[in-house]
Amino acid sequence: QVQLVESGGGLVQPGGSLRLSCAASGNIFNFYKMGWYRQAPGKQRELVAAISNGGSTDYGDSLKGRFTISRGNAKNTVYLQMNSLKPEDTAIYYCNANTPGFVHWGQGTQVTVSS
Repeated sequence: QVQLVESGGGLVQPGGSLRLSCAASGNIFNFYKMGWYRQAPGKQRELVAAISNGGSTDYGDSLKGRFTISRGNAKNTVYLQMNSLKPEDTAIYYCNANTPGFVHWGQGTQVTVSS
């Protein structure tokens, strides 16, 4: 069984920064990619960023340059550094982990960008 626990969300003013963390536990030996998605009210869940075991990264449209994904040394932790936040970045941010044939999801952490 796999558990993904996100942390680091909260309320931030426009232009501010947040760093999200996701820690994975359980049967994680066959993870090949971890990432972040987000879902705003009334919208579909969308890719924010993903990183493979080899370190290659992928970002959602227009997010690269403001957001940076990275993994911890133990490979069971993934981070999302978010800078220059905008009100349209407000959403629930979900961590996910890909294994062959299955995608695991965390419970999500709320990010609100507002003055």
